[in-house]
Amino acid sequence: MVSIRTALLLFCFILISQLFSCSSDGEKVFRKSRILMDTLVTINVVANSELKAEKAIDAAFDEIKRLEGLISFWSEDSEIAEINRKAGISWVKVSPMTLDLIEKALFVSKETDGAFDPTVGPLMRLWDFKKQIIPDQKVIREKTGLVDYRAMIVDRANSRVFLKKKGMSFDTGGIAKGYAADLAVSVLKREGIRSGLVSVAGDIKAFGKKPDGRPWRVGIRNPRSSQGHLEKETQETRQGDDRDILTVVELEDMAISTSGDYERFFIKDGKRYHHIMDPRTGYPATGCQSVTVIARDGVFTDGFSTGIFVLGPEKGLRLLERSGFEGLIIDSEGKAHMTKGFKRLETRKERS
Repeated sequence: MVSIRTALLLFCFILISQLFSCSSDGEKVFRKSRILMDTLVTINVVANSELKAEKAIDAAFDEIKRLEGLISFWSEDSEIAEINRKAGISWVKVSPMTLDLIEKALFVSKETDGAFDPTVGPLMRLWDFKKQIIPDQKVIREKTGLVDYRAMIVDRANSRVFLKKKGMSFDTGGIAKGYAADLAVSVLKREGIRSGLVSVAGDIKAFGKKPDGRPWRVGIRNPRSSQGHLEKETQETRQGDDRDILTVVELEDMAISTSGDYERFFIKDGKRYHHIMDPRTGYPATGCQSVTVIARDGVFTDGFSTGIFVLGPEKGLRLLERSGFEGLIIDSEGKAHMTKGFKRLETRKERS
C-alpha cells in the first residue's frame, strides 16, 4: 500500500506536470482526487463537459466509499470486522459486494497455492512498521497456525461466510484497492464515460483512449529509487528524475498493479523488513523487490502481484504465463524477469 504522504506528494507532482490534450470534438481530460481507503484515489475521465465529468467522478468516489465501509480491515463497523469477530463462532451474512470480493480473494489464493492468503490478518496485526518492531518469533509461530484460506467457508446461496477457527481474521489489504478501481470504472461507464483512468494508490485501471487517440501511459518505477512505486502518467515521466523509471507501458482496457518491498518497510541490522508477508512463515517475503502484473481486472492484478511476490520470480513467472497475464518481476538482486508479451506493452526499454 502506498502511504498517504507518498500519494499526496505524487498528486502534487501530477498537478504541476499534467498536460491535457483535446480532441477535435472538444473532449478533454478532467481529474479529481480524494483520500479514500487510507490512500489517494485519483480519477481521470475524458468528457466534453465539466458537469458530466464531475457527476461521473463523484458517483465513482461514492461507490469506493461504500466499498470501504463494507470491507475495511481496520474499521470496527465493517462487514469484514464482523466476520473476524465471529471467527470460530458463527456464520455472518454479508452484502453481495463483500461476498464477491471474498470469492475473488479465495480464487487468487487457490491459484497461487496460498502464497496470497487473505486470512493473513493475525500476522499483519503483529508487525508495526512505523515503530520498527519485529514480533517475537514464538508469537509469530502461534499466529501462522491461524492463517489458512481453506478455513474460510462461503455459502453463496445464503450470502454468508464463516471463518472456522477462533482468532482468524480476513485482511482485504492485498486485493481491495484493485477491486475498488474495477468498481469505479464500472460506475464511470454507467454514467456514460467512454474513456478514463482510475488510480487507487498503485492499483490502476484504464479504459478507452485519451482525447488524442493514444493509449493511457503508466510508468513503472525502479524499486530502489528514492520514490519507487507505480505511477499513473500523462507525460509525467518526462518530468523529474527520469532515472527512477524502469519502463513505460501503454494501456487500453487493462489494469496494472505493483507490489513492492519499498512501500512500508524499515531496515534493521542491515536487513529490510517490509509489509508483504509470506503467510507460511509469518515474516516478510524474500526473493523479489517488486512485482508488476497487467490484466483485465484490477482485483486480479492486485491479488496476483502480492501472491507472486511471495512465490518468487521463477514460480511467479510461470504463473503469469499460465494465467494469461503480463508482468514484470524485479528479483532480490535487481534483475528483471518479464512475460513474453510484456514487451508489446512497453513504449521504451529499461535504461541503464
